[in-house]
Amino acid sequence: MDLKLELLYFAVDLLLPLTAGYYCRRKNWTSDRFMDQIVSFNIVIITSLLSLFSFWGLKLDAALLWLPVLGIGASLIPGLLAYLRSGRKYISELDQGSYILAAALSNMGTIGGLSVFFMYGEIAYAYTQLMTMFFNVVVFAVCFPMAQYYYLKSQSGGSLHIPWLSLLLNRNQLPIVALVLGLGLSGLGIARPPVIGDIFPALLHIGAWTALIPVGFSLNFGEMKKYYSDTLDLIPIKFVITPLAIYAAAKATIGDAVIDNTALVLASTPPAINSVLTAKIHNLNVDIAMASFVILTVLFLVVVYPVLFFCLMS
Repeated sequence: MDLKLELLYFAVDLLLPLTAGYYCRRKNWTSDRFMDQIVSFNIVIITSLLSLFSFWGLKLDAALLWLPVLGIGASLIPGLLAYLRSGRKYISELDQGSYILAAALSNMGTIGGLSVFFMYGEIAYAYTQLMTMFFNVVVFAVCFPMAQYYYLKSQSGGSLHIPWLSLLLNRNQLPIVALVLGLGLSGLGIARPPVIGDIFPALLHIGAWTALIPVGFSLNFGEMKKYYSDTLDLIPIKFVITPLAIYAAAKATIGDAVIDNTALVLASTPPAINSVLTAKIHNLNVDIAMASFVILTVLFLVVVYPVLFFCLMS
Protein backbone atom coordinates (compact mmCIF):
# COMPACT_ATOMS: atom_id res chain seq x y z
CA MET A 1 0.00 0.00 0.00
CA ASP A 2 1.29 3.46 -0.91
CA LEU A 3 2.51 5.54 2.04
CA LYS A 4 0.29 8.52 1.18
CA LEU A 5 -2.73 6.21 0.93
CA GLU A 6 -1.89 4.66 4.32
CA LEU A 7 -1.70 8.10 5.93
CA LEU A 8 -5.03 9.02 4.31
CA TYR A 9 -6.65 5.88 5.74
CA PHE A 10 -5.15 6.74 9.12
CA ALA A 11 -6.89 10.14 9.07
CA VAL A 12 -10.16 8.94 7.55
CA ASP A 13 -10.62 5.84 9.71
CA LEU A 14 -9.20 7.03 13.04
CA LEU A 15 -9.39 10.79 13.37
CA LEU A 16 -12.55 11.64 11.41
CA PRO A 17 -14.96 9.24 13.17
CA LEU A 18 -13.76 10.41 16.59
CA THR A 19 -14.29 14.01 15.52
CA ALA A 20 -17.67 13.23 13.97
CA GLY A 21 -18.89 11.52 17.12
CA TYR A 22 -17.79 14.40 19.32
CA TYR A 23 -19.46 16.90 16.97
CA CYS A 24 -22.72 14.93 17.14
CA ARG A 25 -22.62 15.24 20.94
CA ARG A 26 -21.94 18.97 20.80
CA LYS A 27 -24.78 19.57 18.35
CA ASN A 28 -27.22 17.14 20.06
CA TRP A 29 -27.84 15.47 16.73
CA THR A 30 -28.50 12.02 18.18
CA SER A 31 -28.95 10.10 21.42
CA ASP A 32 -27.04 7.71 23.65
CA ARG A 33 -29.52 5.00 22.71
CA PHE A 34 -28.75 5.36 19.01
CA MET A 35 -25.02 5.23 19.74
CA ASP A 36 -25.57 2.05 21.77
CA GLN A 37 -27.29 0.57 18.71
CA ILE A 38 -24.28 1.48 16.56
CA VAL A 39 -21.97 -0.25 19.06
CA SER A 40 -24.17 -3.35 18.99
CA PHE A 41 -24.18 -3.36 15.16
CA ASN A 42 -20.42 -3.06 15.15
CA ILE A 43 -19.90 -6.00 17.52
CA VAL A 44 -22.62 -8.37 16.35
CA ILE A 45 -22.41 -7.83 12.58
CA ILE A 46 -19.24 -6.10 11.39
CA THR A 47 -16.72 -7.47 13.90
CA SER A 48 -18.17 -10.97 13.54
CA LEU A 49 -17.81 -10.85 9.73
CA LEU A 50 -14.27 -9.48 9.98
CA SER A 51 -13.33 -12.24 12.44
CA LEU A 52 -14.83 -14.93 10.21
CA PHE A 53 -13.21 -13.69 7.00
CA SER A 54 -9.77 -12.93 8.43
CA PHE A 55 -9.44 -16.29 10.17
CA TRP A 56 -10.81 -18.17 7.18
CA GLY A 57 -7.81 -16.96 5.19
CA LEU A 58 -5.27 -17.53 7.97
CA LYS A 59 -2.67 -20.26 7.59
CA LEU A 60 -2.55 -22.15 10.85
CA ASP A 61 0.80 -22.21 12.63
CA ALA A 62 1.64 -23.54 16.08
CA ALA A 63 3.64 -20.37 16.82
CA LEU A 64 0.44 -18.33 16.51
CA LEU A 65 -0.86 -19.95 19.68
CA TRP A 66 1.43 -17.59 21.58
CA LEU A 67 -0.49 -14.54 20.39
CA PRO A 68 -3.49 -14.98 22.75
CA VAL A 69 -1.00 -15.44 25.61
CA LEU A 70 0.79 -12.23 24.62
CA GLY A 71 -2.60 -10.49 24.45
CA ILE A 72 -3.34 -11.44 28.05
CA GLY A 73 0.14 -10.27 29.04
CA ALA A 74 -0.47 -6.92 27.34
CA SER A 75 -3.32 -6.39 29.83
CA LEU A 76 -1.93 -7.99 32.98
CA ILE A 77 1.51 -6.33 32.86
CA PRO A 78 0.29 -2.71 32.85
CA GLY A 79 -2.57 -3.62 35.18
CA LEU A 80 -0.17 -5.07 37.74
CA LEU A 81 2.19 -2.09 37.49
CA ALA A 82 -0.72 0.31 37.99
CA TYR A 83 -1.96 -1.75 40.95
CA LEU A 84 1.44 -1.50 42.64
CA ARG A 85 1.31 2.28 42.25
CA SER A 86 -2.39 2.95 42.83
CA GLY A 87 -2.28 2.65 46.64
CA ARG A 88 0.41 5.32 46.87
CA LYS A 89 -1.18 7.52 44.22
CA TYR A 90 -4.79 7.64 45.46
CA ILE A 91 -6.53 7.39 48.82
CA SER A 92 -9.97 6.65 47.39
CA GLU A 93 -10.66 3.08 46.28
CA LEU A 94 -12.89 4.50 43.52
CA ASP A 95 -9.89 6.36 42.12
CA GLN A 96 -7.58 3.36 42.51
CA GLY A 97 -9.90 1.00 40.63
CA SER A 98 -10.42 3.43 37.75
CA TYR A 99 -6.67 4.01 37.42
CA ILE A 100 -5.98 0.26 37.23
CA LEU A 101 -8.69 -0.21 34.60
CA ALA A 102 -7.18 2.52 32.42
CA ALA A 103 -3.83 0.74 32.54
CA ALA A 104 -5.10 -2.81 32.02
CA LEU A 105 -7.57 -2.37 29.15
CA SER A 106 -5.92 -1.38 25.86
CA ASN A 107 -7.51 -0.45 22.55
CA MET A 108 -5.89 -3.34 20.68
CA GLY A 109 -9.01 -4.35 18.79
CA THR A 110 -10.07 -1.10 17.12
CA ILE A 111 -7.18 1.38 17.03
CA GLY A 112 -4.60 -1.42 17.19
CA GLY A 113 -6.29 -3.48 14.48
CA LEU A 114 -6.51 -0.50 12.14
CA SER A 115 -2.92 0.54 12.86
CA VAL A 116 -1.42 -2.83 11.95
CA PHE A 117 -3.78 -3.22 8.96
CA PHE A 118 -2.37 0.01 7.51
CA MET A 119 1.13 -1.41 7.97
CA TYR A 120 0.85 -5.09 7.01
CA GLY A 121 -2.59 -5.61 5.52
CA GLU A 122 -5.29 -8.18 6.19
CA ILE A 123 -2.98 -10.78 7.72
CA ALA A 124 -2.08 -8.38 10.53
CA TYR A 125 -5.77 -7.87 11.27
CA ALA A 126 -6.10 -11.64 11.69
CA TYR A 127 -3.13 -11.58 14.09
CA THR A 128 -4.94 -8.83 15.99
CA GLN A 129 -7.99 -11.03 16.38
CA LEU A 130 -5.81 -13.81 17.74
CA MET A 131 -4.03 -11.52 20.19
CA THR A 132 -7.34 -10.13 21.44
CA MET A 133 -9.08 -13.52 21.49
CA PHE A 134 -9.29 -13.59 25.29
CA PHE A 135 -9.91 -9.86 25.75
CA ASN A 136 -13.49 -10.48 26.93
CA VAL A 137 -12.17 -13.07 29.37
CA VAL A 138 -9.83 -10.44 30.84
CA VAL A 139 -12.69 -7.91 30.98
CA PHE A 140 -15.28 -10.19 32.54
CA ALA A 141 -13.13 -12.55 34.61
CA VAL A 142 -10.54 -10.04 35.87
CA CYS A 143 -11.56 -6.41 35.40
CA PHE A 144 -15.25 -6.67 36.31
CA PRO A 145 -14.61 -8.47 39.63
CA MET A 146 -11.69 -6.13 40.35
CA ALA A 147 -13.85 -3.05 39.71
CA GLN A 148 -16.63 -4.44 41.87
CA TYR A 149 -14.10 -5.20 44.62
CA TYR A 150 -12.87 -1.61 44.71
CA TYR A 151 -16.42 -0.29 44.77
CA LEU A 152 -17.43 -2.59 47.62
CA LYS A 153 -14.23 -1.75 49.47
CA SER A 154 -15.09 1.93 49.22
CA GLN A 155 -18.50 1.15 50.74
CA SER A 156 -16.93 -0.83 53.63
CA GLY A 157 -18.95 -3.95 53.00
CA GLY A 158 -21.22 -5.73 50.56
CA SER A 159 -21.09 -8.94 48.58
CA LEU A 160 -19.85 -9.69 45.10
CA HIS A 161 -22.53 -10.76 42.63
CA ILE A 162 -21.33 -11.27 39.05
CA PRO A 163 -23.87 -12.71 36.54
CA TRP A 164 -21.28 -14.95 34.91
CA LEU A 165 -23.66 -16.85 32.63
CA SER A 166 -25.19 -13.73 31.11
CA LEU A 167 -21.79 -12.07 30.80
CA LEU A 168 -20.16 -14.97 29.00
CA LEU A 169 -23.13 -16.20 26.95
CA ASN A 170 -24.59 -13.26 25.05
CA ARG A 171 -24.62 -11.92 21.52
CA ASN A 172 -21.52 -9.81 22.16
CA GLN A 173 -19.59 -13.08 22.08
CA LEU A 174 -20.52 -13.69 18.42
CA PRO A 175 -17.12 -12.47 17.15
CA ILE A 176 -15.51 -15.31 19.11
CA VAL A 177 -17.93 -17.80 17.52
CA ALA A 178 -17.08 -16.34 14.11
CA LEU A 179 -13.38 -16.62 14.89
CA VAL A 180 -13.72 -20.32 15.73
CA LEU A 181 -15.80 -20.89 12.59
CA GLY A 182 -13.19 -19.17 10.43
CA LEU A 183 -10.43 -21.28 11.96
CA GLY A 184 -12.52 -24.40 11.34
CA LEU A 185 -13.06 -23.56 7.67
CA SER A 186 -9.36 -22.86 7.26
CA GLY A 187 -8.40 -26.06 9.05
CA LEU A 188 -10.72 -28.11 6.85
CA GLY A 189 -9.02 -26.71 3.77
CA ILE A 190 -12.14 -25.00 2.42
CA ALA A 191 -11.01 -22.22 0.10
CA ARG A 192 -12.19 -18.71 0.91
CA PRO A 193 -14.02 -17.07 -2.03
CA PRO A 194 -11.74 -14.47 -3.69
CA VAL A 195 -14.47 -11.82 -3.48
CA ILE A 196 -14.01 -11.71 0.30
CA GLY A 197 -10.55 -10.25 -0.18
CA ASP A 198 -12.13 -7.44 -2.20
CA ILE A 199 -14.83 -6.55 0.32
CA PHE A 200 -12.67 -6.96 3.44
CA PRO A 201 -11.18 -3.43 3.36
CA ALA A 202 -14.67 -1.92 2.97
CA LEU A 203 -15.90 -3.87 6.00
CA LEU A 204 -12.88 -2.71 7.97
CA HIS A 205 -13.63 0.94 7.19
CA ILE A 206 -17.26 0.46 8.24
CA GLY A 207 -16.06 -1.26 11.40
CA ALA A 208 -13.75 1.64 12.21
CA TRP A 209 -16.49 4.24 11.89
CA THR A 210 -19.13 2.26 13.79
CA ALA A 211 -16.62 1.63 16.60
CA LEU A 212 -15.11 5.10 16.89
CA ILE A 213 -18.10 7.41 16.33
CA PRO A 214 -19.65 6.24 19.65
CA VAL A 215 -16.24 6.76 21.31
CA GLY A 216 -16.11 10.34 20.07
CA PHE A 217 -19.71 10.81 21.16
CA SER A 218 -18.83 9.74 24.72
CA LEU A 219 -16.03 12.29 25.13
CA ASN A 220 -16.64 14.78 27.92
CA PHE A 221 -13.91 17.33 28.52
CA GLY A 222 -15.50 18.91 31.60
CA GLU A 223 -14.74 17.21 34.92
CA MET A 224 -11.90 15.08 33.58
CA LYS A 225 -9.64 18.11 33.01
CA LYS A 226 -8.37 18.03 36.59
CA TYR A 227 -7.10 14.48 36.08
CA TYR A 228 -5.02 15.10 32.96
CA SER A 229 -1.76 15.28 34.92
CA ASP A 230 -2.65 12.04 36.72
CA THR A 231 -2.35 10.16 33.43
CA LEU A 232 1.29 11.07 32.82
CA ASP A 233 2.74 8.16 34.80
CA LEU A 234 0.78 5.79 32.57
CA ILE A 235 2.86 6.90 29.58
CA PRO A 236 5.97 4.79 30.42
CA ILE A 237 3.76 1.89 31.51
CA LYS A 238 1.64 1.83 28.34
CA PHE A 239 4.12 3.05 25.73
CA VAL A 240 7.52 1.79 26.95
CA ILE A 241 7.55 -1.01 29.55
CA THR A 242 4.61 -3.08 28.28
CA PRO A 243 5.48 -2.91 24.55
CA LEU A 244 9.13 -3.80 25.16
CA ALA A 245 8.15 -6.73 27.39
CA ILE A 246 5.63 -8.08 24.86
CA TYR A 247 8.00 -7.55 21.93
CA ALA A 248 10.78 -9.43 23.74
CA ALA A 249 8.37 -12.26 24.51
CA ALA A 250 7.19 -12.34 20.87
CA LYS A 251 10.77 -12.48 19.58
CA ALA A 252 11.54 -15.34 21.97
CA THR A 253 8.41 -17.41 21.25
CA ILE A 254 7.45 -16.58 17.64
CA GLY A 255 10.37 -14.98 15.83
CA ASP A 256 8.47 -13.82 12.73
CA ALA A 257 9.13 -10.15 11.90
CA VAL A 258 5.56 -9.25 10.89
CA ILE A 259 3.97 -11.05 13.83
CA ASP A 260 6.52 -9.67 16.31
CA ASN A 261 6.02 -6.12 15.01
CA THR A 262 2.25 -6.55 15.10
CA ALA A 263 2.48 -7.61 18.75
CA LEU A 264 4.67 -4.58 19.47
CA VAL A 265 2.18 -2.13 17.94
CA LEU A 266 -0.81 -3.76 19.65
CA ALA A 267 0.96 -3.70 23.02
CA SER A 268 1.60 0.03 22.51
CA THR A 269 -2.07 0.99 22.16
CA PRO A 270 -3.76 3.47 24.53
CA PRO A 271 -6.52 2.69 27.05
CA ALA A 272 -9.76 1.31 25.63
CA ILE A 273 -13.14 2.95 25.99
CA ASN A 274 -14.07 -0.27 27.84
CA SER A 275 -12.07 1.06 30.78
CA VAL A 276 -14.46 4.03 30.94
CA LEU A 277 -17.55 1.85 30.55
CA THR A 278 -16.37 -0.62 33.20
CA ALA A 279 -15.65 2.24 35.62
CA LYS A 280 -19.12 3.66 34.94
CA ILE A 281 -20.89 0.33 35.42
CA HIS A 282 -19.21 -0.22 38.79
CA ASN A 283 -19.51 3.37 40.05
CA LEU A 284 -15.78 4.10 40.06
CA ASN A 285 -14.23 7.46 39.16
CA VAL A 286 -15.16 7.68 35.47
CA ASP A 287 -13.22 10.93 34.98
CA ILE A 288 -9.84 9.27 35.66
CA ALA A 289 -10.53 6.54 33.10
CA MET A 290 -11.85 9.09 30.58
CA ALA A 291 -8.86 11.44 31.05
CA SER A 292 -6.47 8.50 30.57
CA PHE A 293 -8.35 7.41 27.46
CA VAL A 294 -8.29 10.88 25.89
CA ILE A 295 -4.70 11.93 26.69
CA LEU A 296 -3.06 8.61 25.82
CA THR A 297 -5.16 8.14 22.67
CA VAL A 298 -4.10 11.57 21.39
CA LEU A 299 -0.48 10.80 22.27
CA PHE A 300 -0.65 7.46 20.48
CA LEU A 301 -2.17 8.94 17.32
CA VAL A 302 0.11 11.96 17.17
CA VAL A 303 3.44 10.57 18.45
CA VAL A 304 3.63 6.85 19.28
CA TYR A 305 2.06 5.33 16.17
CA PRO A 306 3.86 7.62 13.67
CA VAL A 307 7.18 6.72 15.33
CA LEU A 308 6.39 3.00 15.24
CA PHE A 309 5.15 3.25 11.66
CA PHE A 310 8.25 4.90 10.27
CA CYS A 311 10.66 2.81 12.36
CA LEU A 312 9.08 -0.54 11.48
CA MET A 313 8.24 0.23 7.83
CA SER A 314 11.49 1.93 6.84
